[in-house]
Amino acid sequence: MKKIVIVSMLSVLSVGMSTPTTGLVVHEWGTFTTVAGRDGAAVDWRPLLAPDDLPSFVYGPQSSRGKFRRDLNAKFNLSGLVRMETPVIYFYAEGPTEVSAKVEFPRGNLTEWYPAAKELPRGLDWGRILVDPGGAAQLPRESRPSHYYPARETDAAPLRVGNETEKLLFYRGVGSFALPVQVTLDGSTVTVINPGRDAISRVFVLESRGGKVGFRTLKDLKGEAKVDRPQVVESPQILGKVLERSLVEEGLFEKEAAAMVKTWQDSWFEDGLRVFYLVPVRVVGAVLPLTIDPKPAELVRVFVGRVELITTELEKAALATVDAAGDLTRPEEAKKALSKLGRFGEPALRNLLAASSDPAFKSRALAVLAAGP
Repeated sequence: MKKIVIVSMLSVLSVGMSTPTTGLVVHEWGTFTTVAGRDGAAVDWRPLLAPDDLPSFVYGPQSSRGKFRRDLNAKFNLSGLVRMETPVIYFYAEGPTEVSAKVEFPRGNLTEWYPAAKELPRGLDWGRILVDPGGAAQLPRESRPSHYYPARETDAAPLRVGNETEKLLFYRGVGSFALPVQVTLDGSTVTVINPGRDAISRVFVLESRGGKVGFRTLKDLKGEAKVDRPQVVESPQILGKVLERSLVEEGLFEKEAAAMVKTWQDSWFEDGLRVFYLVPVRVVGAVLPLTIDPKPAELVRVFVGRVELITTELEKAALATVDAAGDLTRPEEAKKALSKLGRFGEPALRNLLAASSDPAFKSRALAVLAAGP
């Protein structure tokens, strides 16, 4: 088993000060998704507008199993700067090992998780967990497809939390905090700015259209870099393999990297212009303090930042959706139009609304944005 150890004062603090447990390895991956405004800064948006494909056994805040996820008004209107998408934590051990795990999200709200965990004011505590590398993994599964299941396709040990068994700890959330990348689009030029003190090891400027992709890669970015919008000529599979290699170089095992790309390939490669980057470990630790007790011999946390750009094409699609809608005074018509916008079309429409002086358009746009589930 390949081992890459991340050693920093932050990682020591984030897992407590206990003596490392020989053979215990903990790996985590996840995604921070933002939408870039015209000035490059992240804009406020409602990331949960997209259809929810999570299994019904997944938990949500202040509810019994699954009930919060079905309370569409609660999730639908939750806004923030960042959608924290599918962090999963894997455990590896030489034999049965008891651990405890707690994650904090001081500048956000946790919206989904599994297995069951105690809710903290800004976090989750799974309590005692049995890491059982030789145990049988009787994992819950439902027939409909979900982004949830590919994350299981690793060699991680089965976990038992209470009466529930899984191969990972899963959670998601929405928050408002600064991330170390700003992206602007000026004509065909994409400018990527890293104002932080830590170099960003990999940045990918990606455009997808009609089942093809184009991408440009920046390495060890500090300060500012400009690149042209890439030509869309490659197969998504080529980019997928490049992303997997980068994730392995950051410390994930090969199956973990493949599971991450498989989990998000339909979303990452959907039509649009976006920037991916590997979030510095210092930032991950500050945003999501993680406590594992006893302290693992190895802790690797790899997060991909995703910045979605509001392009002219996206704005035109949002405008066409509003123009084609029926009588928007009828709630069902407004709801239908909002659904067609999608989660990135909503901030594009807000951009158009802010720049418009047309009273008729503004009235229709506001009606769409005010629609409920």
